[in-house]
Amino acid sequence: MKKKIDITPNIETLFGTRDENLHVLEDGLNIGIDLRSDSIELEGAARDVARAEQVFFDYDHLQRSGFTFNNGDLNSMLRVLMADPKTTLRGLAEAGRQRSLGRRTVQPKSVNQRRYLEAIEKHDMVFGIGPAGTGKTYLAVAMAISALLSKRVNRIILARPAVEAGERLGFLPGTLQDKIDPYLRPLYDALYDMLEPEKVDRYLEKNVIEIAPIAFMRGRTLNDSFVILDEAQNTTSEQMKMFVTRLGFNSKAVITGDVTQIDLPNARRSGLLEAADVLKHVDGLTFVYFDEGDVVRHHLVQRIIRAYDEFKTRVAEEQAVLLESRSGANGKPAVSDSLPQEKTATYPAQAESKE
Repeated sequence: MKKKIDITPNIETLFGTRDENLHVLEDGLNIGIDLRSDSIELEGAARDVARAEQVFFDYDHLQRSGFTFNNGDLNSMLRVLMADPKTTLRGLAEAGRQRSLGRRTVQPKSVNQRRYLEAIEKHDMVFGIGPAGTGKTYLAVAMAISALLSKRVNRIILARPAVEAGERLGFLPGTLQDKIDPYLRPLYDALYDMLEPEKVDRYLEKNVIEIAPIAFMRGRTLNDSFVILDEAQNTTSEQMKMFVTRLGFNSKAVITGDVTQIDLPNARRSGLLEAADVLKHVDGLTFVYFDEGDVVRHHLVQRIIRAYDEFKTRVAEEQAVLLESRSGANGKPAVSDSLPQEKTATYPAQAESKE
């Protein structure tokens, strides 16, 4: 099927640098796009051509209504569209507008990020689990700021466990707060990236935004608040139970973590792993799982995460073969104490949402 679309003013801004956005449409929909002097010709299966045509119509409508796309957002939206046939460009853009932070809009860059944002809007407690660089913390902070600016909550509380990943707090100079601040720096970075520094400082001074170690949460009931627990893989079972039971009226909680980077001492089980088992069937909360495809940092980060996952799988397989060979040779199970134990963790492809 062939379809001709008349060129409208500024439609060329849809094409992207070196027509990269058109290539996303061509590859994702398996169609051909031919640019003429006064029109755009689409060729392919009728359903795929219709979807591409809808993208052009949506883009023209958004342009006419004054919508502006930030750097890289359009390309990310098109990739989300290709992965989810039920979405539209207009729907994604208008959803991002509703999450506006003033000078920024919160726009998902993958299907799982979109599910994550929708889960936060829909549920009072959301667990975001996945590798580094997938936007778990950044998007949670953005949603918290959006809720604060729209007066849906009165304050934001950001918590993190102060677990020593190879270092000791006691050796750091300064007061207790000085020692703890480096562990909370990623949360400060996200705040300053989304709001003017003066506004962040004012909110921090008035405790409208509070950043504290998870130990400071004990005994509190958090009403009218957006609460985020970052690096939750480093909570103990007791800390996680304490945190998830702090939620008060008109509050939301988002718990984020990477189960492949557990730094708890003495091989203690992560509270995040336990929560994923204990709470998976509880109504009113949901789990969203990310994978390497959701990484929005440098493209090398995706390949690094994949390399580590492949290495862990290979080591586990080698250990299984060695154990089996020793067991067969001795006629009884081999003692595994002499073998290094490699922790492996996988992220489920998709989690069920509980209403």
